[in-house]
Amino acid sequence: MSGNTQPAQPGLRRVLGLKELVLYGIVLISPTAPMPLYGVVSKVAGGHVVTTILIGMVAMLFTAVSYGRMARIYPSAGSAYTYVGRELHPALGYLTGWAMVFDYILNPLICVIWCSKAAMNLVPQAPYSLCAVFFAVLFTFLNLRGIKGSARINNWIAGGLGIVIVLFFVAAIRNIWNVTDVTADRFLRPFYDPETFSLSAVSKGTSIAVLTYIGFDGISTLSEEAHNPRRNIMLATVLTCLLTGILASAQVYAAQLIWPGHNDFPDVDTAFVYVAGKAGGMVLFHIVNLALLIACVGSGTAAHLGAGRLLYGMGRDNAIPKRFFGAVDGRTQIPRNNILLVGGLALAGAFLVTYELGAEMLNFGAFIGFMGVNVAAFVRYYVRSEKKKLLDLAMPLLGFVICLWIWLHLALTAQLAGGAWLAAGFIYGGWKTNWFRRKIEFAAPDEEKPA
Repeated sequence: MSGNTQPAQPGLRRVLGLKELVLYGIVLISPTAPMPLYGVVSKVAGGHVVTTILIGMVAMLFTAVSYGRMARIYPSAGSAYTYVGRELHPALGYLTGWAMVFDYILNPLICVIWCSKAAMNLVPQAPYSLCAVFFAVLFTFLNLRGIKGSARINNWIAGGLGIVIVLFFVAAIRNIWNVTDVTADRFLRPFYDPETFSLSAVSKGTSIAVLTYIGFDGISTLSEEAHNPRRNIMLATVLTCLLTGILASAQVYAAQLIWPGHNDFPDVDTAFVYVAGKAGGMVLFHIVNLALLIACVGSGTAAHLGAGRLLYGMGRDNAIPKRFFGAVDGRTQIPRNNILLVGGLALAGAFLVTYELGAEMLNFGAFIGFMGVNVAAFVRYYVRSEKKKLLDLAMPLLGFVICLWIWLHLALTAQLAGGAWLAAGFIYGGWKTNWFRRKIEFAAPDEEKPA
């Protein structure tokens, strides 16, 4: 052995199988994802919540397939940033990654805000500042324990939420069974109610209901920590969207049967909790309320993890300072600097941004990433392919068009804030690369590096 041989640099460890990836995706989205949105969507869509959830599932499945297919070609950390940058152009990849950072950082940020407010409902004496510090530190601590520890936590969270959802369904079945007005029309009304149906209303409701699926793309950020990523990332991404859509549809369908009205909730924002209370009394009311708090902790922790991985992918390529963002802790084999940074930003944002504004801005970066991945899949599998297949043309283009339509209907405040973030990224990236004349070099994934 040569005396000049340098010790191997620490890298990410492949420890996640298909089950862990699907659980990570479900927890990131949250098994109870439609519950917080239920009242708002029901009001906007005239009660057709289950219809909007199903439409949203079909829409996101197109993009999920594009994510999975691109992960087969580029099984490395970085998600949309890697796919767009390698397949289209490094500058476009950089801007996509910059937009996705906006989404990934805002997710744990709004979770810190929501968890703090929910905790104050349980313990009214607790000040908001103390709660915000507690949850920001909690998210950071859980992710600093390492990827395998995070996977175990995901298993516990998914199991606990599963039990709560089962309790809700048991109470819902009992409530529905005891109702005397049992007709076929009553069971079909959640899908289509001629008295309140409006294509415009359902379309607006779908643009909100699609938030149920936000986060599924986080699975692709774990490509370098997954066994057989070319197979498992594709399967996990599609399965996560499909399972989330089926579970969400069942939850809101049962809720609409229990509470047929769509505009008479005591509180629109917590409407599902009142539905649970009607089905199972005050005990279930409090159980579901607590479950939503736990779900938000799981979603925030998982989003925090995804943000750290995305920053690692960009840092390793030196698109952002490599020494800080591309560093991996030798003991835990995680990008510790990024985890700490995201935790600090989430804490600061909890005092600067409202939950409503944070939620509106989140979609700005997410849908830029979705559109970019669909275009990358179209170029890779149709434009550059010798065999032109209709599915390779239709699926990514449909995914792109649907995502563009949703992105164009974002609130003006979200568009302005997201546009400012994107402009700042463009200026920094241009300065770093001599206005993109100097190409951003992409590092090889771990499995492609020489031993």
